[in-house]
Amino acid sequence: MIKKLNNLPKIIVITGAESTGKSVLTESLAKYFKVPFIPEIAREYIENIDRNYNYRDVEIIAKKQVELLHQFSNSNYPFLFVDTWLIITKTWFEVVFKKVPEWIENEIQKTKIDLFLVCDTDLPWIPDPVRENGGENREILQKNYLKQIEYYNFNYKVVSGYDEKRLKNALHFLKFM
Repeated sequence: MIKKLNNLPKIIVITGAESTGKSVLTESLAKYFKVPFIPEIAREYIENIDRNYNYRDVEIIAKKQVELLHQFSNSNYPFLFVDTWLIITKTWFEVVFKKVPEWIENEIQKTKIDLFLVCDTDLPWIPDPVRENGGENREILQKNYLKQIEYYNFNYKVVSGYDEKRLKNALHFLKFM
């Protein structure tokens, strides 16, 4: 279990369906607070393999997410921003492979996440070589992510708006932390 000695940093996960501005918001928040952030692991990993991803690849991505969170979790920064996390990875296992490694369930349950900022689907879906789920699938996945966050009883806020408005809305939620 991640144990924080001084309740710092507050761990904030930025999540949501594809093409909802997670990476932009994560980087903007980290820059605003002058703190490190954990980038999305899946995109870089998948872009650097020369084949379709498989079950083992997604498990490697999940383990890297956990490893990076552990590395930063005992810092004295006020916040640590995480671009996606195991909720999305777990859903990906369920949707694509119809099974989830047991350790992921345990990791989700024992990890202290202070807040999920769920990026709303109010931004247009923009296709790229890594994205797979626009249209109705995007909305279905978004609902699934929210359902998972609620199932594990994590605190969350939905962040909407374009560009600076989205950042201002996220900052509004963080001022109550």
